Amino acid sequence: MPTVRTLRSLLGVGVLAVGLAVVPAPAHAQTSVLCSEAALVNAINAANAAGGDTLALFPFCTYRITGAHGTSSTGPVGLPPLTAPIRMTGLGNIIERAPGAPPFRVLQVEGSANVPGTHGQLDAVGITVRGGSAVFPYPGGGISNLGGTVSLRLSSVTGNTAIAGGGLYNDNGVLTLSASSVVGNTAAFGGGIYVNSGSVTLSGTTVSGNTPDNCAPSGSVTGCS
Repeated sequence: MPTVRTLRSLLGVGVLAVGLAVVPAPAHAQTSVLCSEAALVNAINAANAAGGDTLALFPFCTYRITGAHGTSSTGPVGLPPLTAPIRMTGLGNIIERAPGAPPFRVLQVEGSANVPGTHGQLDAVGITVRGGSAVFPYPGGGISNLGGTVSLRLSSVTGNTAIAGGGLYNDNGVLTLSASSVVGNTAAFGGGIYVNSGSVTLSGTTVSGNTPDNCAPSGSVTGCS
């Protein structure tokens, strides 16, 4: 009889272990970001330190950046450079350099191809990036992708300036825009998008009204003229 009880106990433990093994781990809860510059800066810093996160932006909030919170070899950046996979889920959100603020680009993504030890990714939906102004002679006024991966969906990049890539600059990175727009940006080369290297893919996306051209070098972005 003791042997039977022992066997039942072992079987019970085994079933419990199997049950625990097949139950999926709970998904990481997303981080809600209050409507302030400090809240967004702190959330990105925390996400970088944690190795990635999903940031739920406060609906219809304009995150107005008044000063650079990041530095790099290509000039100051309004928000801390993204060095880990970060998803930004927005609803009518604007992330902008405040009028009258000193020059800086708005966002920068850093990947290992350019910055060893980093794994920067930006997956953004429902945001507008505007008003960035990269310090001369550096490129990428709105978003600079340095060896990382950037995906923009239902988003807009507008009113940004730089020597090259007024709206977007891609170097050794992968950039994908879906159902988005790159409009009204200015640069000496590639007013909308400048591709130094890497790939840029457009899907249902408008790139127009940028000065002096929409994409550069010519032919670097399929579907952009």
